[in-house]
Amino acid sequence: MKQIVKNAEPNSLLQHRASQFANFDNIPLATKEELRQSLLSEQGYICCYCMKRIPEHTSPYMKVEHYKCQDNFGALQLTYTNLIGACTGNEGQPKIKQTCDTKKGNSELTISPNSTLPICETLFKYNAEGEISSITDNADINRQLNEVLNLNMQTLKDGRREIYLQVQGRVIQESKKSNKASFVKFLEQEKAKWLERTENKHRPYCSVALYYLTKKIKSNQN
Repeated sequence: MKQIVKNAEPNSLLQHRASQFANFDNIPLATKEELRQSLLSEQGYICCYCMKRIPEHTSPYMKVEHYKCQDNFGALQLTYTNLIGACTGNEGQPKIKQTCDTKKGNSELTISPNSTLPICETLFKYNAEGEISSITDNADINRQLNEVLNLNMQTLKDGRREIYLQVQGRVIQESKKSNKASFVKFLEQEKAKWLERTENKHRPYCSVALYYLTKKIKSNQN
């Protein structure tokens, strides 16, 4: 999960919300597409929960996720800060394979990619098997990751594991040929690369790399 910094809402959504009898289900198609593009842009084209790449030109390519669900928080159904972009989460497949918004349904979360206090990325750790878990081993956070969002489903673990091992390999190789100061500089440069967007797109599973590199930087600055 990666922090999302919300931009200004699309003007068409604002206009729709101001109209009589407006709700999420009667959003005009053009307004909904503008909403999707706005969410994708601010998220760097990755899923708000699992960080997979959200494809741009296939249909259905994404879901507009209500962080606070429509059924229980109807007043927030058109509130832009409550809307985030999620992958389709294996919709239509057995529950054991569903992830993200599709798995979440009307369940409530306390972990949020929109949060600033705390920033969501500070809540999680990753290991070489691609598993995501609470950085403090908080049981409720782990329950939300595993039971509500199913973020340790095997294909997601495989994707994160690939990134973890890729970054780890580069770091190990560099550590063998650099002094400590040069090594820390290398780590900081690698972290900067993973923070960057290319054509406004984050790399999938980027928080895995950022977690690993941040941890290595801290351990080599002591």
